[in-house]
Amino acid sequence: MAQKPRLLRPPRRGLLRRLRYYFLAGFIVSAPIGITVLIAWEFIAFVDDQITPLIPPAYNPETYLPFSIPGLGLVVIFLVVTLIGFLTASILGRTLVGLGEQLVDRMPVVRTIYGALKQIFETVLAQSSDSFREVVLVEYPRRGLWAVAFVTSTTEGEIADLSADELINIFLPTTPNPTSGFLLFVPRRDVVALAMSVEEGIKLVISGGIVTPPDPRPEADQGVKKLFVAIDEETN
Repeated sequence: MAQKPRLLRPPRRGLLRRLRYYFLAGFIVSAPIGITVLIAWEFIAFVDDQITPLIPPAYNPETYLPFSIPGLGLVVIFLVVTLIGFLTASILGRTLVGLGEQLVDRMPVVRTIYGALKQIFETVLAQSSDSFREVVLVEYPRRGLWAVAFVTSTTEGEIADLSADELINIFLPTTPNPTSGFLLFVPRRDVVALAMSVEEGIKLVISGGIVTPPDPRPEADQGVKKLFVAIDEETN
């Protein structure tokens, strides 16, 4: 069994240096937790402010309580979406959805937006889909410069027929907002597959390269262990 790399010990010289070390260590641990809790709390409060006033007073538990219930809006959204899914699964629900889609198809601009969003959600949420499951490197915007991208699917249809190579669809996100980017059709042989997960790739893009995931390959793990040992020896 491979030994875990030894953790760096705090420097032994100087009270101020120790205090600085402990402060930075505590800040690194507590800051991400605190920021995450703050963002989650603000999101819950925002949803509650938008949804709770829509609940009839007779069915709102806050009417009978002397305090508000954090997360009530999220619970209501979950129940409503679940109910819609239950109704859609029935014959009557599918009929109503079909009639609604026929109505949307008669609206030129609305049908384009609805069709694109529906296809995106069906592709991303489908259990059998391999979309957004692979992180790759692609040379962009010119040779010698590399960018992180995500494979969405294999190119099909007219675009695939125009190329002699096997093409894949990749989404090239922008930093620090990965929701915008570019759709590229590139030969599969021109991309380099990465071992990192999609979540790690998104973190890399959002952070602008500050948060770099560790290399999961065994040979890379050995190099990291040697680096930890070397730093530990220099500290001592």
